[in-house]
Amino acid sequence: MNKEKDNKVVLYIAMSLDGYIALPDDSVEWLNDVKGDGGDNGYADFYNTIGTVIMGRLTYDVVLKLSDDFLYAGKPCYVTTRTPEQYHNEPNVTFTDEALTDLVPRLKNQSEGAVWLVGGGQMVQAFMQEGLMEEAIIAIIPKVLGQGIPLFPNGTTPSTFELRQVEQRGDIVLLHYKV
Repeated sequence: MNKEKDNKVVLYIAMSLDGYIALPDDSVEWLNDVKGDGGDNGYADFYNTIGTVIMGRLTYDVVLKLSDDFLYAGKPCYVTTRTPEQYHNEPNVTFTDEALTDLVPRLKNQSEGAVWLVGGGQMVQAFMQEGLMEEAIIAIIPKVLGQGIPLFPNGTTPSTFELRQVEQRGDIVLLHYKV
């Protein structure tokens, strides 16, 4: 007997006070010197709830620069791109141009946990347009960047989020929303 899964699509991301997720050059080093809880600010606990990871190709390119080891090895990882045929034999990653409206329900059904929408802003915009994002956990980083890549780019579908929980981790505030 198959039990029905209730896997959700969750956006888990850090954002500056002025709404940016990265600097104009895609760098995220501005996250490194933030006073948090002295540990991983709850990341490991969150990551343990995840069964599948999905991100856009631009975010994937940034992720590759962050570490010598692929950060999401061991979990199914999907990267959306218009040109999946350009990527061959990439370990740990499936590249796809499948429509999100087909891909995401399939991933939710086969995932052994939540589906983590890693980013970036264009993916968030696309997920919101299609009504595919169900929860958002946004870590507010107490910095004003003044410019960069916005979490919600111009043209994002207007939406209302329902606040479920607020957590403080040092100077970081985690806002948990139902979308």
